[in-house]
Amino acid sequence: MNEDRSKYIPALRYEWLTGFYDTVMDRMMSETTFKQALVRQAQVKKGHRILDLGCGTATLTLLIKQAHPEAQVTGLDGDPKALEIARGKVARSGLTIPLDEGMAFDLPYPDNSFDRVFSGLLFHHLAREDKERTLKEVHRVLRPGGELHVADWGKASNVLMRSAFFLVQFLDGFETTSDNVNGLLPNFFSKAGLQDVQQTARYATMFGTMTLYKAKKPTH
Repeated sequence: MNEDRSKYIPALRYEWLTGFYDTVMDRMMSETTFKQALVRQAQVKKGHRILDLGCGTATLTLLIKQAHPEAQVTGLDGDPKALEIARGKVARSGLTIPLDEGMAFDLPYPDNSFDRVFSGLLFHHLAREDKERTLKEVHRVLRPGGELHVADWGKASNVLMRSAFFLVQFLDGFETTSDNVNGLLPNFFSKAGLQDVQQTARYATMFGTMTLYKAKKPTH
């Protein structure tokens, strides 16, 4: 295992819990609600090339493709166990969606490849350095005028939400999650060269404040 992969944090932190991820997200997080909102805000058009970055078990990937069957949707994740689940879900759906194994901060795609990059609950798994590396890669693979759309943990909306988030930090690590709960993700988006950074929605969940963001790669 190389150094980058040795720092990888699986969904729910422990590999043996990966098989329970969809159940936890569906029953405890109302995952579909905020991911559908993320798909709507992206305003995907016919022929768009889409990357679901950190696709995990492909819940968001499938929502994108189902909502926009004429878009070209690709998923990428670094966790082979999650991808195995994802490939089963895609096969059962009857849809055609390539699913690639790779790390978010070292994308296997050429410059200017995608019109939209989506990310659902990826950034809180990454150390600050890897957040920054990932966003540089996002900037690189987006076409000019392309957009990043993110759903992830954000700044706690109240004391209750901050207290609830301690469970996520216990599972996923305080180092990787602190930037999220301190509301720093928009700063990282801007630092990577993305513009028009916006926080578009917030959702109170039993684990903390889920926040939606959008940002755009400059046209020149």
